[in-house]
Amino acid sequence: MKLFNTFAESIRLLFAGLWLVIRIILEYFGIISDGNDRTTGIKDMREEYKKANYR
Repeated sequence: MKLFNTFAESIRLLFAGLWLVIRIILEYFGIISDGNDRTTGIKDMREEYKKANYR
């Protein structure tokens, strides 16, 4: 039973990590937003990138 609990917790952490990465990517491209981008600051990063005009 302990092995099953450990395995379930590992899967839970894996999906939590994947969701975080996917959410950051989606916020970066402007597909989703949490309103004020308070968790990642992605909007500020996008604006700075546009101002710098990298190519």
